[in-house]
Amino acid sequence: MASPTGTIDAPFGRMLTAMVTPFTDDGAVDYKAVRRLATYLVDEQRNDGLIVSGTTGESPTTSDDEKARILGAVLEAVGDRATVVAGAGTNDTRHSVELAKRAALEGAHGLLVVTPYYSKPPQEGLYRHFMAVADATDLPVMLYDIPGRSGVPIKTETLLRLAQHDRIVAVKDAKGDLFAGSQMMSMTDLVYYSGDDLLNLAWLSLGAVGFVSVVGHVVGADLARMIQLHRGGDVDQALAIHRQMAPVVDGIMLSAGGAIMAKAALSMVGVPVGPVRLPLVSATEKQIAELRACLVAGGVKLIDA
Repeated sequence: MASPTGTIDAPFGRMLTAMVTPFTDDGAVDYKAVRRLATYLVDEQRNDGLIVSGTTGESPTTSDDEKARILGAVLEAVGDRATVVAGAGTNDTRHSVELAKRAALEGAHGLLVVTPYYSKPPQEGLYRHFMAVADATDLPVMLYDIPGRSGVPIKTETLLRLAQHDRIVAVKDAKGDLFAGSQMMSMTDLVYYSGDDLLNLAWLSLGAVGFVSVVGHVVGADLARMIQLHRGGDVDQALAIHRQMAPVVDGIMLSAGGAIMAKAALSMVGVPVGPVRLPLVSATEKQIAELRACLVAGGVKLIDA
């Protein structure tokens, strides 16, 4: 299915949030809340793309059937006005291929494929893994380079080989090697998305086309404005937004991080999405108090007491 917001230079859109997965109090996926959250992120937080069943979506603890239903719910809610990218990466190549094929059948606009985690494969293994997933469907692929979680970076020489595949078109970078990313953008047609909210503005300055954000759950509209300003040449105002949002990034990403704090933040802005699944645990009272202070300092309007 064609992406409704992708362009040649930004195939998955520009402002994407790695969407959390809403659960009911008893731990089941809350599909009504999935649709409600997707609509909020697109219509109120100005996301023109969403990542579903990524790490922030707690993909290691959702079943294949749940992933398919989550993807279907998001496509139903916003698939006509946002690029919906399905997480299909695991540390099992055959499983990743199966997830990719199922996502394509459900109507996903693209795939996010993370570096296989824990196994720490050699670079040749990474290359063959990504190629197998890219060969499995006709969907465009965004590679997800995050050695802090996977244990292995995608090295420059491997990315150069992968960039020759017609459907491997983008990299979500959470490696933090700005120079290596800059080299890749100059040497290949791969487009880069910041996968690290701490470095969003830095990546824009080097040529990244947009963000795959976690803090976008509550400041997506500000991030979209930052991208717009920077692309329009107003670097000073983009920097002002970056500095304004710094406490929000601090509160969500530098505490318990990821799904835990994003879900806590959504509750504070009136978009409840339920608990996390084990082995994650909900934020402590101290973490919630600190997060609330960070959100207020970043100008986020809270509705909880």
